[in-house]
Amino acid sequence: MERYRIRRLRVALLAVTAASGLLLTGCSGTDDGGSNASDRSGSGLAPAPRGEQHTTPGDSREEATSPDYLSTFALDVDTASYGYARRTLADGRLPDPSTVRPEEFVNSFRQDYDRPDGNGFTVTVDGARTTEDDWSLVRVGLATRGAEDADDRPPAALTFVIDISGSMGEPGRLDLAKDSLDTMTDQLRDDDSVAIVTFSDEAERVLPMTRLDGHRDDVHDAIDSLEPTDSTNLGAGVETGYETAEDGLRDGATNRVVLISDALANTGDTDSETILERIASERREHGITLFGVGVGSDYGDELMEELADKGDGHTAYVSDDEDARKVFVEQLPRNIDLTARDAKAQVAFDPETVREFRLVGYDDRKVADDDFRDDSVDGGEVGPGHTVTALYAVRTKEGADGHLATASVRWLDPETRDPHEESGQLETDALDTSVHRASSRFQVTALAACFADTLRSTDGDRTSLPGCAPLSELSEQARDLARTTEDEDVSHLADAIGEARRLRD
Repeated sequence: MERYRIRRLRVALLAVTAASGLLLTGCSGTDDGGSNASDRSGSGLAPAPRGEQHTTPGDSREEATSPDYLSTFALDVDTASYGYARRTLADGRLPDPSTVRPEEFVNSFRQDYDRPDGNGFTVTVDGARTTEDDWSLVRVGLATRGAEDADDRPPAALTFVIDISGSMGEPGRLDLAKDSLDTMTDQLRDDDSVAIVTFSDEAERVLPMTRLDGHRDDVHDAIDSLEPTDSTNLGAGVETGYETAEDGLRDGATNRVVLISDALANTGDTDSETILERIASERREHGITLFGVGVGSDYGDELMEELADKGDGHTAYVSDDEDARKVFVEQLPRNIDLTARDAKAQVAFDPETVREFRLVGYDDRKVADDDFRDDSVDGGEVGPGHTVTALYAVRTKEGADGHLATASVRWLDPETRDPHEESGQLETDALDTSVHRASSRFQVTALAACFADTLRSTDGDRTSLPGCAPLSELSEQARDLARTTEDEDVSHLADAIGEARRLRD
């Protein structure tokens, strides 16, 4: 089998590409150097989680490293980075660049992609010109089927692992989680099950896996009993949580651990690798997925993301009642089901028309090109009602005309584990429109990416993404788009850009 042959893109073209030795622009990466959070205390930056190293993303267009025209990555529906950035900006601080993941900014906004009728994905590929010569933005959009009514989904077995350490006593942490869980409990079905584990200096199983039918009051009583106590033994919480989920495992149900924490481990096993090993083994053996919900102004963003990635799940960040309602009351009950496992995307750019390209973000989700069709290689888990967007900066050749790119997505059926693929094509004539005349959703995507890129820059408004305006213009664009779309989320984006502008001035 010609394993890496993308539809209609000849293998011969790839061979010519490898022989040509053309240098392409790579994604902006991270490195291990840098200063600790304490070194930035006077900079106005929100500190990265304790123990992390800071990075200073540079201009990715100066890092030409990719020897081919393929780009492969695992799908990601995380949004925590954007939520945490909004929180830190509202607190009067700039987020540390190392906590800004552009793909999570982009994927925080509603899209208008067509959806499939059944499991799997539709693939939408479009693009628009930037203000820089020969540079365009190409958007690859993947969408799953719409979320089903609650009565049509499989039952859920949810194990809530709740941080009750002393820091969770601050307003907007444990109190917010308790109110949200109480409301969510009333939204779940009678045939759903809930277990509750808490952790501080030790972990405790507060409620074993319990069917809600006739037992909702028991769940509410367990939630109401939660009070903040001592330090944060995250390792013990994760271990007991997965043991509880395994004990309450239900065939034919969605078995998921929901971790609610500021992810600042300071007691017991604080080594992320050891904690991750436990998650990986339980995920592989029992198919238990993890949903990480971050809270708190001082938040272990990197650890929570690593836990969710290893646990075949995703993350969100909750800072207020509105966020909590979206995550616990709307998203979690509606999207309990999975429509795709180990989903990966691969985009093949045509060397006849493309001079160079780079993927915006997804730094931690890269997959070797050769592993696209290796179904033993971990990808991302995606549920109904989700969209995944990847944005590329693409520099076309002078006079380019014809095929530009083929985008493919591969996933495993969540029940049979059978592999499936879908593809979409893009031609150069799709780039005739400028970004500012593109659809409103495309403009929101570009705006979110530019905002993230600006926050990652330590050199004022200098960004690595072609055609990005300074914060003052981004703020105006966001306000215009908020009026055009009548989208409250876009209004929040405009507010965040305005806060960043004030802090940078």
